[in-house]
Amino acid sequence: MYTFPKNFLWGAAASAPQTEGAANVDGKSPSTWDKWFEMEPELFFDGVGPEHTSNTYHQYKEDVANMKAMGMNSFRTSIAWTRLLPDGQTLNPKALRFYRDYFQEMIDNGVEPTVNLFHFDMPWWLMEKGGWEARESTDHFAFYAKTAFECFGDIVKKWATFNEPLVHIECGYMGDAHWPKVQDFKRAIQVAYHTLLAHAKAVKAYRNNPYNDGQISIILNLSPVYPKSQNKEDVEAARWADLLYIRSFLDCAVKGTFPAELVEILKEAHLSPETDINDHAIFRENTVDFVGCNYYQPLRVQSPQSPHRPITGPRDLFRGYDWPEKRINPHRGWEIYPQGIYDIAMRLKESYHNIPWFISENGMGVSEEERYMDAHDIIQDTYRIDFVSDHLKALHQAIEEGSPCFGYHMWTFTDCWSWLNAYKNRYGYYRLDLTNGYARTPKEISFWMADVIAHNGFD
Repeated sequence: MYTFPKNFLWGAAASAPQTEGAANVDGKSPSTWDKWFEMEPELFFDGVGPEHTSNTYHQYKEDVANMKAMGMNSFRTSIAWTRLLPDGQTLNPKALRFYRDYFQEMIDNGVEPTVNLFHFDMPWWLMEKGGWEARESTDHFAFYAKTAFECFGDIVKKWATFNEPLVHIECGYMGDAHWPKVQDFKRAIQVAYHTLLAHAKAVKAYRNNPYNDGQISIILNLSPVYPKSQNKEDVEAARWADLLYIRSFLDCAVKGTFPAELVEILKEAHLSPETDINDHAIFRENTVDFVGCNYYQPLRVQSPQSPHRPITGPRDLFRGYDWPEKRINPHRGWEIYPQGIYDIAMRLKESYHNIPWFISENGMGVSEEERYMDAHDIIQDTYRIDFVSDHLKALHQAIEEGSPCFGYHMWTFTDCWSWLNAYKNRYGYYRLDLTNGYARTPKEISFWMADVIAHNGFD
């Protein structure tokens, strides 16, 4: 029997832009996703944009009832900045009422909310000012955070500032999967710096607000980095990938500093971000209480084809490696490697003061799931049950060895909209039927997980 600690948090994760819908009603202003879909709808799978998504804005009571039916005691979601403060300054009373009702509905049904502030949904009014490239964005975010804490801090006791900050940086400034879809490493570095500065200022705002009797965190994708081989060049490549993609965020959030080697190599290449002399104290004095870990797959790298100093980008330090022996999710193209969860836990234990943490996302996206529907319209997603149970076994081993992991949240609860991929891949405990009034139907994993929760473990 794999038994988990008493009061372990069993839940799911989602975000405001991927679930709420109601994108153009009740005073909400547009985010980058709303405007991007308006400008280039052909880039979105099946032409499905963020206007409606999973309709949680109108159906949250049904979702919470389904959570209660499963026995869930935790749920992580986010607030839409564009809904709470449509112009960045003025509180939207309809948003205040919606979020308070939503969070209270969870609490009344035994589901503790963990609330995140930013999940890739930059307000358009701020993007027009430069987005995260503009230093003023850090103060706008701090004001938004302060407002959220004052509005909901009496009932919400677990907070997060950002979800996967690496993603909006890498996909928006080193690729084209997020707006503004530019490829400029120096701009990406500045965006990363301002994002982390905004995070630290939000933590400071939490410490100074009247409802500071809870805890605050950041949610990071902490994928372990594995070298192709133990050759010196491959090991060095893995070290640099880890510095750039993992430690740059984790060290800042937990230790209040940036890795010295990373600072030096950026300085050598004239890629250092613009800073202020007082920033060091803000980072140092505003570290997190716990860490959220999103884990889907590891990062495997090898030495670069053409090492170059000073660097011009990540390709000068490492390149990806496709492990031929990997187990793979053929629908998403991602590697399945449960051992990664154990390795993350041990790293947090050994290098980050064994800080409390939880699995804030873990899951398996599968396309055309209707293929697995039985005569009772239940998706027989045994593949997802296998995925989750394998990862829980690795997590259980880590907990047995002293890791203070306090929860597991699968992505996601009800199938949600996934950015440019829309509903191409489904992840939920519940299936969403877009053709039938956003009807929710439980999948087989929801029954399996309900049993796990009831027994606080599984055979």
